[in-house]
Amino acid sequence: MTKIALVTGAGSGIGRAVSLALQAAGYSVVLAGRRAARLEETAAMADPAGGRMLPVPTDVADPNSVRTLFSKTREAFGRLDLLFNNAGVNAPALPMEDLSWEQWTLVLGANLTGPFLCAQEAVKLMKSQQPRGGRIINNGSISAHAPRPHQAPYTIAKHGITGLTRCIALEGRRYDIAAGQIDIGNAATEMTARMAQGGALQADGSMQLEPRMDLRHVADAVLYMAGLPLEANVLFMTVMATAMPLVGRG
Repeated sequence: MTKIALVTGAGSGIGRAVSLALQAAGYSVVLAGRRAARLEETAAMADPAGGRMLPVPTDVADPNSVRTLFSKTREAFGRLDLLFNNAGVNAPALPMEDLSWEQWTLVLGANLTGPFLCAQEAVKLMKSQQPRGGRIINNGSISAHAPRPHQAPYTIAKHGITGLTRCIALEGRRYDIAAGQIDIGNAATEMTARMAQGGALQADGSMQLEPRMDLRHVADAVLYMAGLPLEANVLFMTVMATAMPLVGRG
């Protein structure tokens, strides 16, 4: 039986890389994201020998949009085996006292409320389907462990993701629903390009160039987590550029 995955933020970066890896491994993949054109670009990169791709434009911070996403998933495939909660945005790098309400709510909506809403719908579907159960993997961040300067909304949201992961793992286990979190450090995406070009702000106020790692390592890690039988689970995994300045910070 073909397994069904749903990836949020599938139009670029980590979401695109993971979607393509899952599809090449035989999953049919629902591609969720705000920009329809970027989702179509991801779908066009599919392996002809892999599973089906279904782009569904979605705002994960909007409950109605999320309900529509999962309704379309159920209509197209009848079940869901894997949710990769990946969508996220960041605010400008500002001291927390200078952040606007709009900047705060944008980041918390996409990075925490969105994963919660998607997890809600995924749990409902996974509880009701036959065979029952499935897996939810949340994209945390190294910011779930230690903050960067001037990244308060992002860091707070990612700490919240850790709490969400634990809650899903606790409440889902009686329904054969596994939950895990992957904390990623400096994958080579558009979001981290500045780290290799102008550098990233450090706790001492300096700017420092930081090494990055290829996206394929993230995709491979998610594939490993997703491929475990439901009797086994990676609750937390950190995959990072080896020489990035994480250990010793915070």
